[in-house]
Amino acid sequence: MNAPDAEEIFSYGMPGYKTNKKPLIYFAAYKQHIGIYATPSGHQAFKDELSKYKQGKGSVQFPLHQPMPFDLIEKMVKYRVAENKAISEK
Repeated sequence: MNAPDAEEIFSYGMPGYKTNKKPLIYFAAYKQHIGIYATPSGHQAFKDELSKYKQGKGSVQFPLHQPMPFDLIEKMVKYRVAENKAISEK
């Protein structure tokens, strides 16, 4: 698991996870896509890899008719885990 200490949360009407008392990632299913919300920093760090997907500030849409980029999502989660850890250690 990429975030073994993550706690499940429900916020903004979506399921998600938090680490170090900070939001890690949210997700939601829609008719045509899966929305991933890794906060603006999580998306900014992977802007090149996410550039082929529709985005908003802190969100990305993965169309259901395309293969889900699980490797990219894994990298985003690992990035956010490290980021939350660094923030909590300050």
